[in-house]
This record gives sequence, structure tokens and C-alpha cells, in this order.
Amino acid sequence: MSTQLSAPTTESVPVRQRFEMPHIYVILFFFTAIAAILTHFIPAGKYDRVPGPSGRTTIDPESFRVIESNPLGLVDFMLAIPNGLREASMVVFFTFIIGGMFMVIRRTGIIEVAVDKLTRRFSERSVVVIPVLMVVFALIATLIGTQELALVYVPVILPLMIALRFDSVTAAAVALCATTAGFTSGVLNPINTGLGQQLADLPVYSGLGLRALLFATITLAGVAYVMRYAIKVRQAPETSLMYGDPKEVDKHHLYLHAVDEGALAFTSRQRWAGLAALAFFGVLVWGVLNRGWFMMEMSGLFVIMGVVVGLVAGLKAGEICEGFNEGFRDVLVGAMICGIARAVAVMLEQGQIMDTLVHGLGELVGGIPSMFSAIGMFIAQLGFNFVIPSGSGQALVTMPIMAPLSDLIGVTRQTAVLAYQLGDGLSNILYPTSGYFMATLALAGVGWDRWVRFFLPLFGIWIAIALVFLVYAQTTQWIG
Repeated sequence: MSTQLSAPTTESVPVRQRFEMPHIYVILFFFTAIAAILTHFIPAGKYDRVPGPSGRTTIDPESFRVIESNPLGLVDFMLAIPNGLREASMVVFFTFIIGGMFMVIRRTGIIEVAVDKLTRRFSERSVVVIPVLMVVFALIATLIGTQELALVYVPVILPLMIALRFDSVTAAAVALCATTAGFTSGVLNPINTGLGQQLADLPVYSGLGLRALLFATITLAGVAYVMRYAIKVRQAPETSLMYGDPKEVDKHHLYLHAVDEGALAFTSRQRWAGLAALAFFGVLVWGVLNRGWFMMEMSGLFVIMGVVVGLVAGLKAGEICEGFNEGFRDVLVGAMICGIARAVAVMLEQGQIMDTLVHGLGELVGGIPSMFSAIGMFIAQLGFNFVIPSGSGQALVTMPIMAPLSDLIGVTRQTAVLAYQLGDGLSNILYPTSGYFMATLALAGVGWDRWVRFFLPLFGIWIAIALVFLVYAQTTQWIG
């Protein structure tokens, strides 16, 4: 007589629930609610706005005053997200357009053929692609300061990273970590270094040597960290942070299938479409460098690019329209996050406590022992970047206060600018209130929670590097 073994009972064994990161909507809703509540407890305050460098508006650091409180009510809170979407409309719109444009190009087939050829070319030395791309992206960011170009890089390199048997996190990291390293160090970056030094009454782009060393250090650290992760994923796919994700599986099926089946070749129409796409990217580079194009101009160019490349490749008008629609759907969550994240700042601004927080940070830094003043400035900028993730916006609000304050607490103005650069730049790819960052993750198909798990160790490494440079600048009284 045979007996059947029964499964062991687990009724008496407590099951430990694994912690799950709340949905990003929940996190941002919570922060928005906190911001609204703070307007009931933090006094309202205001700085006078005055003309600044290059026609920008900055603040008069001597003009702060407490004004009548403006605590926000339920209706204000109800309108926070719609107002956030309106104020972040440029990023939202850009995210939709770039997602739609790349889906149209994908439908032409030229991405698959190009990826197939590049994959076969680099199949034996695939990891070399990572440092090459990252150094190029970092150099561009440190020279022109357009960190948002990560939005353009990710859709281009994502298929290649997947075909080389890395993952979507690797693609996002190559773009985000490289542009952040370049932007933060700001060797010749007009957005943070140039503007910050103008506001601090320093010679523009002075201190080039130390900033170049900072660029090399944090870029090298970023490249080494990303390569280490990518190699691990290639050798053991189950270690990928995207392992088991249905969308990630679909990407691998899409981009690995052709490589496994046999070499692909361009048709004549695809060849002409590819040349047209390259020509549009050339126009993009020209516009950014020579005409000061930003998201609105790039969005308009990408609409025309999707239509023209699609028609040249032989797609019908209806197919192009459906391509845009499919791309819009793919990036919907990321586009919405950009607007929802802006709601936090909307609450602080409407409650008129943003200037109070800035004033408070200045007072806090001023009370720190002089030995740690540079580090205090860095921490203050790091915290403030959560509500104003724009590099130029943060400079215009904080540097008029931090620059004269540095004279009183024994920190050179050059060091104060460096503390601002590091505090602003390094956290731009951590805080969910950074619109372009969240949009880039959406284009890569990487959730914020998974990105945080990947990025936090590198963030810690970068913080350590920042502290070393700030301590050096403080102890040597660096003036550039």
C-alpha cells in the first residue's frame, strides 16, 4: 500500500512579508500632502526678485521678510497635481513626443537592423561600448550642461544594450550616470558653473583645474560601477534588477531574436530612412549648440523627424499615427510622474514658504562650525534640490544667499559654488521630483524603486568623493 506525502503545513509558521516600495504615485502624493501641511506651520516669507545675469531673475539676499501666512486648504491640495502637470508641461510634452517618435522609427525596422550590425561588431568585446558611450556623454554634459539629453540617449542605446545581453538598467545608467557626472563637475558648464560663478561675482569658468580633476574622478567611478553591474548581468542574467519583468522579457525577445536567427540587412528604403534620421540628429546637435534649443524646439523637431523618417521608410500615414500612439502609451506613466512630482514645489510656492525654507537653510549653514561649513553648504544644497531640481533655478535662489554667507563663515566663494554644483547635480538622478530623470526611467522601462536599488551604492561613492573635494577646498581656501 502506498502513501501520499502531504505538503508541510505553514499555518503555525509566521510568513515574513517582504517589504515592497510603494508605487511612485503614492510616494509623490505623500510628499505633496506633507508640503501642503507644512504651509500651516512654517511662517510665510519672501525675498524681493531682482534682475540677474543674462536677463534671469534672482533674489536680493538682504530683502527677506516674514509676510502674512497663506496656509493651503483642501481645494489648493486638490489642484496641486493639475497645476503641477501644467507647470511641468514642457517635460511632459517632450516625454510623449520622444516616446512616439522612437516607436515610429522602430516600426521602420532600421533600429533592429542597426542593432544587429552593432551587436555582431561588438559581440566579443561588448563591455567596451559602456566606457566609450559614458565618456562621450559625460564630456558633452560637462561642456554644454544639457543633462536632459539623457532623454535622447536612452531610446537610442536601449536596443543595443539589450542585444549585447545587458539590461534596461544598464542602458539607463549609461545615459544618466554619465550625464550627471559631466553636469555636476561642470568644467565648462554654463548652467551650473557659469551661472553660479556669475552670481558669486567670480571669473566665469575659473577653478578649471580642480573641476577637471573632479570630472575625471566621478566619471571614472561611474564607469567602473556601471561596467561591474553590466558584466554581472551578462554572466548571470538572474542577477539583473529587471529579471522576470514581463516588459524586459519582451525587449529581449524583440532585440535578441534577429541576432540569434541570422544577420539582417537594410533595404534601400531603410537605408535612406536611416540617413534621414542621422541628418535630423545633426540638426538637433546644431540647434542645441548654436541656437540654444531646449525641450520645446527638440519636441517640434522630433515630430517632423518621426513623420519624415516613417514616410521615407515606406510607412503609411495611418501606421505613423499608430506608431506615435503606441509610443505615447509606453511613456504615459513617466510623463504623468513628471507633472505629479512638480506638485510638491507648487504647494511650497503657493503657500509662500519656499523662500522661508531657503532663508532657514542659510541660517542653518551659518551656525555650523567653520571647519564643516563647506560640508554644511553641500548638505543644504543636496536637501534643497528635492524641491528645486533645476540647476539654474537652484542657483538663482540659493547662490545670492550662499555667496555672501561664505565670506562670513570662512569659506571661499569658489568653494560655495562647488558645494552648490555637487549638491544639485549628484541627486538629480535620485529624487523622484526630478522631471527629466523620471521621464528617462520611463523611456528605459525601469521603475524608480529598481533604479534606487541600483544607484544608492554609487550615490554613496559619489558623496564620499564630493566630501573629499570639499574638505580639500576648505582647508586650502581654494580660490581657483
